[in-house]
Amino acid sequence: MTIAEKASVRRAPFKARRMSVCKALTIALLLSAPFSAQAKAVEPEVFTPVAPTIDQARANILIARQLQFTHFRDLGISDKLSGDVFDAYLNYLDGQRVYLTGSDVLALDNVRNRLGSALKTGQLQPGFDIYNLVQKRVIERLQFALKTLDEGIENLDFTTNEQILLDRSDVEWEPNQAALDALWVKRIKNAVLAQRLNGKDDGAIVDTLKRRYEGQLKRAYQARSEDAFQAYMNAFAGMWDPHTSYFSPRTSENFNINMSLSLEGIGAVLQADNEYTKVVRLVPGGPASKQGQLKPADRIVSVTQEGDKPVNVIGWRLDEVVDLIRGPRNSVVTLEVVPASSTDETLTKSISISRDEVKLEEQSASKDTIEFDRKGEKYTVGVITVPTFYADFRAMQAGDPNYKSTTRDVRKLINELKQEGVDGLVMDLRNNGGGALHEANDLVGLFIDTGPTVQIRNSSNEVQVLSDDDASVAYDGPLVVLTNRMSASASEIFAGAIQDYGRGLVVGSQTFGKGTVQAVRPLNHGQLKITQSKFYRVSGGSTQHKGVIPDIEIPSRIDKTRIGEDALDHALPWDQIDAVPHTRYFDFSGIIDELRKRHDDRFATSPDFRLLQKEIDFLNEQRQRETVSLNLEERTVQQEQIERTRLAIANARRELRDEEPFDSLEELEDWQDQQAADLGSSDEELDFVIREGGDIMADMLELDKRMASILKPQRFAAQAETL
Repeated sequence: MTIAEKASVRRAPFKARRMSVCKALTIALLLSAPFSAQAKAVEPEVFTPVAPTIDQARANILIARQLQFTHFRDLGISDKLSGDVFDAYLNYLDGQRVYLTGSDVLALDNVRNRLGSALKTGQLQPGFDIYNLVQKRVIERLQFALKTLDEGIENLDFTTNEQILLDRSDVEWEPNQAALDALWVKRIKNAVLAQRLNGKDDGAIVDTLKRRYEGQLKRAYQARSEDAFQAYMNAFAGMWDPHTSYFSPRTSENFNINMSLSLEGIGAVLQADNEYTKVVRLVPGGPASKQGQLKPADRIVSVTQEGDKPVNVIGWRLDEVVDLIRGPRNSVVTLEVVPASSTDETLTKSISISRDEVKLEEQSASKDTIEFDRKGEKYTVGVITVPTFYADFRAMQAGDPNYKSTTRDVRKLINELKQEGVDGLVMDLRNNGGGALHEANDLVGLFIDTGPTVQIRNSSNEVQVLSDDDASVAYDGPLVVLTNRMSASASEIFAGAIQDYGRGLVVGSQTFGKGTVQAVRPLNHGQLKITQSKFYRVSGGSTQHKGVIPDIEIPSRIDKTRIGEDALDHALPWDQIDAVPHTRYFDFSGIIDELRKRHDDRFATSPDFRLLQKEIDFLNEQRQRETVSLNLEERTVQQEQIERTRLAIANARRELRDEEPFDSLEELEDWQDQQAADLGSSDEELDFVIREGGDIMADMLELDKRMASILKPQRFAAQAETL
């Protein structure tokens, strides 16, 4: 079966890149080129430029003051900053260089070094002029696309050797409109080709693409002043760091769109990413997390309600996308997404999720045990999975003695595992995005006597040290902490403390690197979320940017170049302050090399690990592709090869489980959909990575049988090394 016949393989039409908050029009000052006659015939609406308000000007002045005088980063508003804001703003509005021409950018260059002084004094017009110019070009491009479709896609030639660049963020703008027209013909051909390969006939393709472009065009005509202001302020605030941002009054109604969506809907934290809405993380225990198919860094293309047609949300404002995804409990919403692993934006998949609330008990820590045999010696390793750092604040404030929290639940699980006679413990913090800071502090306290857990430094260089003052220890045996790239914030504090104290080994992949603290401050118009302090480990190093580096590394499918603090523009750097006195309970230097060697040997011979590495290599190969062919025959061959590889990897995994192989990619995808619908699927990586953590624990016990006695409470004073 050819790809063109595989109707079940989901592909998305081409999408014009644009930041979701940016969809305004134009003003006469910068708009000398009139619309073409054919464009007016396609869309007769009259566009109106957006203009700043007095309230926005006042808010701008307040934002500038807050950034200069209260942000953790000491950054003044200078000519250089002005140029950086200009570049960042254009990147917001036309990150893929598909709307503006080189001539447009050259005409705007006269304001490049004047934005800083204007932003200090609330003079917003230069930013609005830029915004409106881009929106005129957006409208012209969409009208050109619609005109091309009206002329007939049968006139497009798919026999040439043309290629289209997948990522244009680092290329120059096209020099003139003729060059931009040629680029857009390529983009339209890519969209048509993708849908032909999906098995659609030309009539359905034209209908789909016209509805998509017309929807984007309609939204461009509905631009608001607040769209321009929010885009401009976020380009400005983003110079200080990526977590500093402006919330419009609409966003501020809920205080935080992300949190609101986390608690009701699908349980996903979203953010604007140019013209897309991107998944930042999934809420543990939430509908999307349990469904299993939505992943961090997926970008949402369309949203479909039960019984309705898909609604394309490219170019939509974040708050509007959130409102569309929300809905009554037990109703189903279907998201069409560009997967995080895909480099070609025409390749999408549809994910149906039943809406529900995220229940605290579904985020709770859980336990399991694994048995190991080392040369006849039996070891039982306990595993505690901590999805998030949670606490039932309402129950706590109401005086409920049985209120739930991470530390309380883990203490209870530890006691149960001790009664089961475990020889070691694995704490699984993979995909744990953080949560309550005091819970991270208290959780460290379950494994150490007393001592500091984390340092917090503010912009005035004042350092606050959080400590565990409770001398009781819930668990004094050998410990392994599992992390991955999605382990962030409070997870990094815990893993870093365990590593600094020599209390256990960190195993997995480098953590996210989110080591900053934000506060939301009210303005006369909206709110400003601003970074005010940074986390530091007890050894003095920051968790910011670098995260926690594991003692033993396990490869991951997650693309570190797209997910993580060091993948964000203007992220605060890693730095170091003085260490605080703390004890070191065990020196692993005598066994770490052997532990790594044994791990590598298992990696080399384990079918699971070899398969994981094969999948990582395949994903990396796809990520490194810079272009895609617009030749139908060549594109078909490429896609069939990709699909054969996907099917081969899936069948190899089924073979490991003594399961029947899939005959086709359609059968594989149908099975994946059924697994997700049954909420019974598990991440294949989960089981053997946990087991590898247990294997490393068993190696520790075998290599150094003194471990159990070294970590007894009565030996703390004798064995501890004060740093």
